[in-house]
Amino acid sequence: MALRRAIDRDEIGVHYQPIFALAGERLSGFEALARWTDDELGTVSPGDFIPVAEESGLIALVGRNVLARACADAARWAPADGSPAPGISVNVSPEQLAPALPREVEAVLERTGLAPQRLTLELTESAFVSVTGETAAVLADLCRLGVRLALDDFGTGYSSLHQLAGLPLDVLKIDQSFVAKLDDPRTRTIVTATLAMAEGLGLAVTAEGIETEVQRSALHAMGCSHGQGFGLGRPAPVESAMALVAQGARAAA
Repeated sequence: MALRRAIDRDEIGVHYQPIFALAGERLSGFEALARWTDDELGTVSPGDFIPVAEESGLIALVGRNVLARACADAARWAPADGSPAPGISVNVSPEQLAPALPREVEAVLERTGLAPQRLTLELTESAFVSVTGETAAVLADLCRLGVRLALDDFGTGYSSLHQLAGLPLDVLKIDQSFVAKLDDPRTRTIVTATLAMAEGLGLAVTAEGIETEVQRSALHAMGCSHGQGFGLGRPAPVESAMALVAQGARAAA
């Protein structure tokens, strides 16, 4: 009930976690993350309210609101040095992957003026447990809009290599559980194989959950192109994101 009330009152906010190119550590984009602070409940963790939203059928409303706000904010980002404006990544739940999604995305892009190529929609592996003709049509329509598609949390779900080869993806995101165990030779082998596979498929790779310089350096040396995590930059309100963009900040900042 509290979540429904927060959605109706537009109280679900958005924080932005920076994504950096590991070569040179240059800011390349942000991931939009839903945040909720309730008058009675206080700050509610996404780990608590996102599952509630999914179980109650409210996740589509949450996702729609986050998409609209993130695109509107990103449309205002302008680096002071004239470099290309950073992109914005928005998570899409399996429940949102319906025939209406491309029309919703197109309407948001037209309303906000955000260039389609600056928007990346992140889909989890669970969205591709069984790729139906309807799902394939939705993905094809999104591609025709010019937006990018990313497979989030790769290696933690149910996607098969056969499905991966047939999906119109642009980005593969390595889950933080692998990054946290890079000192394990077996985990490094898995990450190395993932990077080689992504290169063969023509996909960019973003590693999640980078917390230390050792992890960043190791991933860069292994050929990972982009990264995000508390060691590079924490999620922050839009004002902080705009300041980061304006100064052309690097991860060290």
